Amino acid sequence: MKYGSIILEKTEYITLKRLLNLSESYKKHPRKYSVDRLKNELNQAIIVDEADIPKDVIRLNSVVTVTTTDGWENSFELVLPEESDYQTNKISILTPMGLAVIGYAQHDVIDWEFPGGKKSLHVESVSQKNKKQTI
Repeated sequence: MKYGSIILEKTEYITLKRLLNLSESYKKHPRKYSVDRLKNELNQAIIVDEADIPKDVIRLNSVVTVTTTDGWENSFELVLPEESDYQTNKISILTPMGLAVIGYAQHDVIDWEFPGGKKSLHVESVSQKNKKQTI
């Protein structure tokens, strides 16, 4: 892991904690492992201000490309659940993939148990979409 722990921006950390608390209904759902693992990772997460978050860290609205050793590749934008749209490759933070990658950085390797089995994901690229300016 590039930075020793996952890194989250403060407001995104709070949003993620709220979403995970609401996801308690996943106790017997295939996402249970992903929710539980991310909750554990949050205990050691590095929480930073917006200005201090490295550009290569996966966060909300990041565009990410991941691969596996068996040749699988996927590119997507990580979004809030209400913005999820598979047709435009917008993946919810609450999917197993979203829960797996949040807070990791480009070139990290993530071993994660998905509903279809264990995968070792390599984060090939991370880019940040421009955030809307507020006045």
